[in-house]
This record gives sequence, C-alpha cells and structure tokens, in this order.
Amino acid sequence: MLNDFFIGFIINFLLILVFYRVPIMTKSGWLSAGILGTILWGCLSWQGWTAVVIYLVLGSLVTKIGYKYKKRKGIAENRGGRRGPENVWGSAATGLLIAIMIKLNIVNLIFLKVAFASSFAAKLADTFGSEIGKRFGKNTFLIISLKKVKKGTEGAISFEGTLASLFGALIMTYVMFLLGIISLKQEFIIVTFSGFIATIFESIVGEKFQHKLQLSNEIVNFIQTSVAAIISIFFYWFLSNLLIWS
Repeated sequence: MLNDFFIGFIINFLLILVFYRVPIMTKSGWLSAGILGTILWGCLSWQGWTAVVIYLVLGSLVTKIGYKYKKRKGIAENRGGRRGPENVWGSAATGLLIAIMIKLNIVNLIFLKVAFASSFAAKLADTFGSEIGKRFGKNTFLIISLKKVKKGTEGAISFEGTLASLFGALIMTYVMFLLGIISLKQEFIIVTFSGFIATIFESIVGEKFQHKLQLSNEIVNFIQTSVAAIISIFFYWFLSNLLIWS
C-alpha cells in the first residue's frame, strides 16, 4: 500500500515541477493539488487520479471562457481564474473521503465508486453552469422565487447555464465511464442524474441559505458534492433492490 502512495507522490511531484508555471493554479493551489493527487493515486490508482486531473483541467478551461467579459462585469473568478487551495479542497473533499473509504474497503465498493463519480460530476456541472451562465445567460433568475436578478447572483440560474450544467455532468460521467470507475449504463445514468440534481440543489442553498448562514463557496461546494454522493447511493441501492439490473 505504501508503494502506491510513494508512486503517487513521485508522479505528482514531477508533473507539478513541469507544469507549475501554467496559470491554472496558485502556488498553494499546486501544493494542495499535489497532496490530493498523491492520496488519490494511493487509493484509486491511476484511474481515480486521472479522473480528477481531467476535472481540474476542464474546470480551469471553462473558467477562461469569456473571462474578459466576466471581469468587466465584475463577476469573474478572482486571480485570473486560477484555483487556490480552498478551491481544490472545496471541490474534492467529498471525493477524497470516498476514495479513502474505498481503499479501506469499509462498505460496498460499487456504491462508493458511484458516489465518487457523482461528486465530481456534480462539481463539474456546477462549474460549467456557473461559468457558461455568467457569460452567455440571457435571463438570470432565482430558482425558487423566479425573481429576475443580475448575473453572478448567488443561487441564480439561467437556461443556458442549466444546459451547460447538464453537459458538464455528462462529460464528467463519461470520463468516469471511460476510466472504468463506473461500468454499467445504469450507473452512467445515476451519476449524471445525481450530479445534475445536486447542482440544482446547490442553487437552492445559494439562494436561501448561503448569505443568511454566511456559508463560504467552499462549504457550499462540499455540501453539493456530498448531496450528489448521497443521492447516487440511494438510487443505486433502490434500483438494485428492485432488481432492475443484475
């Protein structure tokens, strides 16, 4: 087991040494990504590590879309869209905890792998929806009250952003499928659905509770990814007990 973590450390150290000048993360963000990557490799080997690397790259790239426009409007991500440690852990804490549980073989591994996939499908869906919505959304409104608001308002959604969220969930689910973390078409549907629904739930939290309870974006991200994992486990358990698939 220690060999797996050592290999993960070496690979992450070498890659960060080569790519740390690429402006997608801050210095402390790269350090956090290295720690995250080492643990993921040790727990889920190259498949889990690769899935999260792809998530980080896709999330960073979509943040750059229309960045000048979003900056001019005052709704762009800080630091030129570069991810810091709070972004890394807010997005990946749920997935990391699940990966550790998989390594320790605590409960049903299929349940946990579906939950792991769903947590990152939810986060990429959120990133796609937020960044595409802020740039291309024509009408932005609060999900519960349906009140029309400015772009970038916490909890606000747009038709364009919602479609982008679904697309983000599909992309991340497909990545998990290609890497063998999930393998059945039913799992594919569950992960996509859970990721998308958790993103809608995140908008509700943003509208009703984030400001009132003074929740940081990172806490909201953790809640969202955890909800996605829980939803996916529930649906997998429910469908399995109905014997919909063998």
